[in-house]
Amino acid sequence: MITIQPAPIISSEVLTRLDVSGPRYTSYPTADRFVEAFGPTQHRQALVQRSEGAGAMAGGAVPLSLYVHIPFCESVCYYCACNKVITRHHGRATEYLEALRSEVQLVINQIGRGQAVSQLHLGGGSPTFLSDDELEGLLTMLQDAFRFVPGGEYAIEVDPRTVDAARLKRLAAMGFNRLSLGVQDFDPLVQQAIHRVQPYEMVAELMKAARAEGFDSINMDLIYGLPKQTPERFAHTLDQVIGLRPDRVAVYAYAHLPQRFKPQRRIDAAALPAGADKVGMLASAIDRFGAAGYDYIGMDHFALHDDSLAVARRQGRLHRNFQGYSTHPDCDVIGLGVSAIGRVGPHYMQNAKSLPEYYDALRRGELPTVRGLTLSRDDLVRRAVIMAIMCQGRVDFESIELAYLVDFRQYFEAEMRLLEPLVESGLVQVEFDGVRVTALGWYFVRAIAMVFDRHLQMDKAVERFSRII
Repeated sequence: MITIQPAPIISSEVLTRLDVSGPRYTSYPTADRFVEAFGPTQHRQALVQRSEGAGAMAGGAVPLSLYVHIPFCESVCYYCACNKVITRHHGRATEYLEALRSEVQLVINQIGRGQAVSQLHLGGGSPTFLSDDELEGLLTMLQDAFRFVPGGEYAIEVDPRTVDAARLKRLAAMGFNRLSLGVQDFDPLVQQAIHRVQPYEMVAELMKAARAEGFDSINMDLIYGLPKQTPERFAHTLDQVIGLRPDRVAVYAYAHLPQRFKPQRRIDAAALPAGADKVGMLASAIDRFGAAGYDYIGMDHFALHDDSLAVARRQGRLHRNFQGYSTHPDCDVIGLGVSAIGRVGPHYMQNAKSLPEYYDALRRGELPTVRGLTLSRDDLVRRAVIMAIMCQGRVDFESIELAYLVDFRQYFEAEMRLLEPLVESGLVQVEFDGVRVTALGWYFVRAIAMVFDRHLQMDKAVERFSRII
């Protein structure tokens, strides 16, 4: 059981001082470390190893998590850095769904039909670009290939502009029990500046309908640092979100990288808020959500005190995967669709990022894997440490030593020295039996985890990542 300390008072000065670039650690090593030497053959071997290992286990394999990437959107959101295809031609979904069917068949050829699944996440793009019949067909195909266990988490990302009460009712009937609504900001000026107009009233009606359908959890995504945002306007959005009472809220910092993401070139850089204003928006979110009964989970995520994510954090049962924090045990992830990332044992793999390349691989009867990574022993040790920091807020020396047969203080001698400034800043405490993240440190947990990232410490090339604040 983790003792949750009262939320600290975080000054803008502290937020500004600790605003550095760094990974989000949905994996370690991070996806930028994947190599092209890992391809379809290595992916297939990883699946075979899982199948053989599961057969040797008395209780069978741990249930899988499925991630399905639907890349299509009808219109471009200027802030977006996701892998997407902008089109109003809904007929393009037909070829894509057939390709997904082919990819699933290639996977189950290696691991067998009927593997247990406890998590499903449809992301994008906009999964609700698909029609209800197409979504139902996709679910039926997946349920035929895998065994969805009762009580699992079955989530879909929803563009509020593409659904109404009737569609939400249909999604619930399909078996989805969790929704994630992309809100970003309710301010009309901001919505126009980012080319995503969806009035507050529209989202409020959807929330009402979703509650009536009994979805287990509803998440809202917000972004601060967008063009035209001010601390005062963003505070109003925060109050509107709190009034709608979503179970979970993610508050992300906008990273303006127009050289990497073409849609961002349409954003007027002069309209972006100043650094001090951006820090003020985060401070406001922390204050307002805390006062409204939300627990800070970590990594920009908030959840109502009785939500399963908040309960899991208090009980030390949080986990982290490519979709973020999860209450389910650490498990293999099967990534399906263009650009999707998966994990099988000590292996990571990513699919082709373009539709032509994705389709070509499947026509050849190959898994569409274009890069990945097999973790070294050092990677595995460091992954365990980083995930303990990110999820439990504590690393116990003995648990790492017993699991990986290392002397923690000796193995991480350099890292322990690097922790000293963070100790002085009040972010961590080094005790005789472990390292503990303080209440203040939870808000900067990425900076703490970065200390144990060997790849990052070696090259110091952190500007490829978003800033912590």
